[in-house]
Amino acid sequence: MIYLSENIEFPNVSEANEDGLLAVGGDLSCDRLRLAYKQGIFPWFEENQPILWWSPDPRFVLFPDKLKISKSMKQVLRNCNYTVTINKAFEEVIQQCSKIKRNGQSSTWITKSMIQAYSKLYELGYAKSVEVWKDDDLVGGFYGIDLGNKVFCGESMFTKESNASKIGLITFIKNSNYKLIDCQVYTQHMESLGAEEIPRHNFLAFLI
Repeated sequence: MIYLSENIEFPNVSEANEDGLLAVGGDLSCDRLRLAYKQGIFPWFEENQPILWWSPDPRFVLFPDKLKISKSMKQVLRNCNYTVTINKAFEEVIQQCSKIKRNGQSSTWITKSMIQAYSKLYELGYAKSVEVWKDDDLVGGFYGIDLGNKVFCGESMFTKESNASKIGLITFIKNSNYKLIDCQVYTQHMESLGAEEIPRHNFLAFLI
């Protein structure tokens, strides 16, 4: 196991174990987080755990030109009365996402320190939120990191009404020019939209 020092640096991702765990420790400063994402690394840990840094191989990604929209979803998109916005309610989105538990974890992975760190990234223009509204109610959304090189690293999403988060994601992708959406690790939800696993070295090539 590799333990990080105060220096803002990471070991080569090839040193990650078979589950993708690369390193432990460090901090959630904006500089460290930005370096992590640029190197294909992201934090994922629970409350009362040390900070854990991951770089899984294979990587789960979505190529926008492979986005799958079912016939039923196309009908929902035509008939829904939702409004999709960007960067209108970042704090509310991340707070809602923090209430969602990932499979295999006993508590939320979006801790208070994570909320503070990503909110700071948002203030600096490196994080982005997408909101789905029904009238004045926030019913879905997601947030992530915009690397500025046509790669968006999705972090977490939530939905309060059926298909709300899907509507937000599909609308976001169709109105953006990203080459790649990083989904990090496999989920059935994202696979249904066309996400796939690719070798880590192929993913890293998009970050250069």
